[in-house]
Amino acid sequence: MRYPAFYKVIPISLALQMIGLEVGVALPPPEDVPEEVLRMEIITEGRSGIDGEPLTAAEYAQIQEKLGERPYPPEINSKLRNLIFLLKIRKMLKTFVPLPIL
Repeated sequence: MRYPAFYKVIPISLALQMIGLEVGVALPPPEDVPEEVLRMEIITEGRSGIDGEPLTAAEYAQIQEKLGERPYPPEINSKLRNLIFLLKIRKMLKTFVPLPIL
């Protein structure tokens, strides 16, 4: 004999109330702004990455542009560059030859 679903729900909800748990505890407080609304918000100010002072959007974009520019490409020691190359080859070989030798 099959019982309707509410015969299972009622004892569970009564048990939760008896031990002091509320069903809606996991919900956020009603005064919280939903994440969807916050995602659609346009940010018009920022903070400097150098000293942390508040900036307008235009000033922030200029600083990010300056920080992104480098007059010379980063140079790596030739021994380190060779070691990175050998490690990449070793990683590739381990995919084909999965032996503990490599």
